[in-house]
Amino acid sequence: MIFPLGWSVYYREPDALAILYALAVTMVVGGLMTFFLKSRETIRQREGFAIVSLGWIFASLFGSLPYLFSGTFVSFTDAFFETMSGFTTTGASVLTNIEVLPHGILFWRSLTHWLGGMGIMVLFVALLSQLGGGGLQMFKAESPGPVAERIKPRIQETAKALWLTYVILSLLQVILLLFGGMNLFDALCHTFGTMATGGFSTKNLSIGYYPSPYIQWVITIFMFAAGANFALYYQMVKKRTNSFWQNEEFRLYLWITLGSILFICADLALNQPSGLEKTVRDAAFQVVSIITTTGYATVDFEKWPTFSKIILLITMFIGGCSGSTGGAVKVGRILILLKHTFIEILRLIHPRSVKCLKIGDKTVPDAVVINVLQFFFLYLLIFFLGTAVMAAFGLNMIEAFSSVATTLGNVGPGFGLVGPMGNFAAIPEAGKWFLSLFMLLGRLEIFTVLVLFVPEVWKS
Repeated sequence: MIFPLGWSVYYREPDALAILYALAVTMVVGGLMTFFLKSRETIRQREGFAIVSLGWIFASLFGSLPYLFSGTFVSFTDAFFETMSGFTTTGASVLTNIEVLPHGILFWRSLTHWLGGMGIMVLFVALLSQLGGGGLQMFKAESPGPVAERIKPRIQETAKALWLTYVILSLLQVILLLFGGMNLFDALCHTFGTMATGGFSTKNLSIGYYPSPYIQWVITIFMFAAGANFALYYQMVKKRTNSFWQNEEFRLYLWITLGSILFICADLALNQPSGLEKTVRDAAFQVVSIITTTGYATVDFEKWPTFSKIILLITMFIGGCSGSTGGAVKVGRILILLKHTFIEILRLIHPRSVKCLKIGDKTVPDAVVINVLQFFFLYLLIFFLGTAVMAAFGLNMIEAFSSVATTLGNVGPGFGLVGPMGNFAAIPEAGKWFLSLFMLLGRLEIFTVLVLFVPEVWKS
């Protein structure tokens, strides 16, 4: 909270005192907890799940304080929803006029994205050497994808390498946006939203506020980069190999993205022609924004033809690569499901054949395949149950469907009331708490949160 406080002081705005109060309360409570709740117990797997899930909830509770103390929100529900949306990189907002907010609050709003993108707990694993083996449990509980990938022998070194990659890419994007004419404040905020695939903007029209094709293409490229596995960047630099093209998941991610752009370009060219470059740019921006679950917008895609909207809806469920800051199901899981389906079809033809599921040159263990199948089942089950609950709160079918899809997938904008030019302000309070839970479920990939509801976890 020191960073947004600096912007408040620089612009001499009244939110400085509110952020200072929030900072003080957080430090005092954290200090008291550190003093009174010291423990030398080993952090095992179940403690790792509990620390990560409860840590994210507490981060959102204390992260709500700048909004409440500054009067940005009167309702604690709205403040918590906005903070949970920030940390989980969902980008779903209840704000109706963003541009009237002071710079400190806007910066805090975007900073929650950047912190949550790589992971709050992964950051502390990188910083705290005394965690020992407990760091691995926290890393595994928070890392996106079917398998938490280690790129260094020690988990703390892995966390540091991932965060260093994240910081370097972020700095590069800030510099490129400054060259495009964006001021430093907006360049930082939009970089936070891009690299974290979050989508909070400082403008009511999102990236559509900037008519510059250069700015839109820069953000498109970095959104795509953020949707790739961050371990591949480290491998490319350290081992000097073409780690991206050698990675089967990345190739599928690339082809899905390019195919979706091509289909939407053709649909727009036939039904809403507006010039080749603009059509390609709009299609590329929105496809990359949705598949990476960033949620930025340059156009109101609700006005696009139905076929284009269906393509976006499909990509909303696919998401980015494992080990990226993107949400949803993840391309890695889609790849495993596709290969497993193909193997099952071959077994029908050749019952005695023995086929191993491989990604690249590595055999995928049966336990990982089962985990992916269970995740996909739970994802669909929770999605349909959630849609029914949101419909009970008074939303129509499209709004209930998309509000759950966009929060569970950490996407941001949906369709109808919660579309790219709308927000979640009109959702009932109970609905906002319900969707906040879905944002947490989506960011921590279901199992980490659901395990807390198993009684055996709490038995000594």
